[in-house]
Amino acid sequence: MLIQWVLCFVGFALLYFGAEWLVKGSSSLARSFNISPVVIGLTVVAFGTSAPELVVSVIASFDGKSMIAVGNVVGSNICNIALVLGLASMFNPIVCDPSVIKRDIPIMLGISLILLFLTMDDVLSRVEGFALFTGIIAYTVFNYWSAKRLAARGDTAALNGIAGEVEGIGYIDSRPKMIAFVLVGIAGVVGGAQLVVDAATAIMQALGVSEKFIGLTIVAFGTSLPELATSVVAAVRKEMDISIGNLVGSNVFNIMGVLGVASLVRPITIPGGFFASGMYIDYLVMMFTSFLPWIMMRKDYTVARKEGTLLLLVYFGYLFYLITKTLYL
Repeated sequence: MLIQWVLCFVGFALLYFGAEWLVKGSSSLARSFNISPVVIGLTVVAFGTSAPELVVSVIASFDGKSMIAVGNVVGSNICNIALVLGLASMFNPIVCDPSVIKRDIPIMLGISLILLFLTMDDVLSRVEGFALFTGIIAYTVFNYWSAKRLAARGDTAALNGIAGEVEGIGYIDSRPKMIAFVLVGIAGVVGGAQLVVDAATAIMQALGVSEKFIGLTIVAFGTSLPELATSVVAAVRKEMDISIGNLVGSNVFNIMGVLGVASLVRPITIPGGFFASGMYIDYLVMMFTSFLPWIMMRKDYTVARKEGTLLLLVYFGYLFYLITKTLYL
């Protein structure tokens, strides 16, 4: 089984670096055509950083491993808030823009609630997937419109933050190199995703654990590595608004974009049923962890270290629950 763990880690490395190369190459290519940094940040960067979750879930769905596809998204969303935000706040207290509390987190909670209702019948159909995918397009347009409206009012902070994020990615000065980065990035993400799904399936069979457990834990953590790295670096540099913005945006994209596309490829079913499988508990944990930052930041827009500690306790407590349930039930 050691070889399967090695292949899984190799897959995660390919996912991580493939996503970085894809984002750097595609954002440079877009800039070479004089596309606005705001548009690049809200589309190329946003979609590219969630490429690991997207490709892993699409491949898992195509292979009929629906619980890895769903578990990947639900587990990644829990990981993004409870682990990544909690860990980032250990380096520096996280301060966010008021719009995160007033708009972004409520949208994330609303989308999570919609997903809960859509899957209560044990399946996410192609029609529902199309509705989710349409939603992520509308969400992207809404973000762009909101940023432009703030700029028209003279509040350029949002635009400068997005543009600064794009600048921080770096620029490749040769179009052949840009294209090479994009192609290698795509190959890395797709190849890494296939390795992760295949290795995770083999590990699942060897350990005798469920697809859901593998998706919620190993796969979810691995596909959250780009968000983990980005947010921790942002926190160390005291760019806390970028840290929270990435996480909330990634969670929204995971639900609407990743599950939307995955269910378009193949309807996602929940073996054993939504309630009998215990999936509803994982959904409720996802919604609870999404709600915690709103409670913590609603007054001073800050996640302090002690609150970050609470988030980390929630994450490791959830892992303990999953392991205990797997071992003793």
